[in-house]
Amino acid sequence: MNITYTITGMTCGGCAAKVKSAFLKHPDVLSVEVSHQEGTAKVQAHRNPDRSQLDKLLADAGDYHITVVAENNNSKENIHSHASAIPEQETLSTWETYKPLVLIFLFVSGVAALASYQEGTFSWHHWMRYFMAGFFIVFSFFKLLDLKGFARSYAMYDLLARQWKGYGYVYPFLELGLGVLYITAIHLPATHVATIVIMGFSSIGVIRNMLSPNQVQCACLGTVFKLPLGNVTLVEDLLMVAMAGMMLVM
Repeated sequence: MNITYTITGMTCGGCAAKVKSAFLKHPDVLSVEVSHQEGTAKVQAHRNPDRSQLDKLLADAGDYHITVVAENNNSKENIHSHASAIPEQETLSTWETYKPLVLIFLFVSGVAALASYQEGTFSWHHWMRYFMAGFFIVFSFFKLLDLKGFARSYAMYDLLARQWKGYGYVYPFLELGLGVLYITAIHLPATHVATIVIMGFSSIGVIRNMLSPNQVQCACLGTVFKLPLGNVTLVEDLLMVAMAGMMLVM
């Protein structure tokens, strides 16, 4: 029999591999195809696997949960009473994918511009400082909404988070701290150096995974928005490095 499960909690290819391994540990499962993009696991089994056993196997693999089950026997679908169909994930356009990021950039840029315009004069130096403060605070906010989920996603591509899982839990607070330091202008030279080190190191992990064939989702906005890890993520990190470097020299 063929069964399609909808799985929550998958954010990248690594998650899909863990879910697949968990399903294959069940004695009734013959084969399984897992897609983290669609959030599904298509299973071929001897008989309907025990749900409680599957839930336990998935819980042992990570924070993954079955939300919908659909059976397909002899090409005739038999959907369980709690679900009418497996929803297909829409393919988003480039604008729809990056719209949240663009809006955040515009809002932070606008607020920074207003704060930098004083007594008829505009200061680019102040704009960069306020922009970086807003950037770090807003991005840390989204990460803290689901700290555990962010830490799990971040460990998929950041070099330090891969070796020490705790770094994924610390990183949002580092961003928050940098944001506060930029607002208060306390120890700005040290803040610039810290930004260059933290964001520069983060960009190394992004570049490394861009060269890898495995698809990983960006964790820059936590798990609230699903963004692909790629050039946009790299530009974000390097922009912070460049701005910190400019202000350090200035």
